[in-house]
Amino acid sequence: MPVISFKKNMPAVEVPADTVLMTALLDAGLPVASSCDGDGVCAKCKIIIVEGKENLSAENDTENFLREKNGLSSDVRISCQTRIQGNITVDATYW
Repeated sequence: MPVISFKKNMPAVEVPADTVLMTALLDAGLPVASSCDGDGVCAKCKIIIVEGKENLSAENDTENFLREKNGLSSDVRISCQTRIQGNITVDATYW
């Protein structure tokens, strides 16, 4: 099973493959910013991918739109639109 590690000093979390990143973080008890409850509208749930970008699902049309609309860098993913397929290390500005 994939492991989510954190840049900040938090314990790693093991999750089933193909889990939505936002869901995995919320299930682990971590706050994830969102005003649309994961509907892919607000882009507040953005997460910085420190390592393992290749272990995430490809960006879908919704995520591409939100990236362009909000001017997000390539190391940021919209967590409600991203599925985990392997080990990753993440960070968020609000943790």
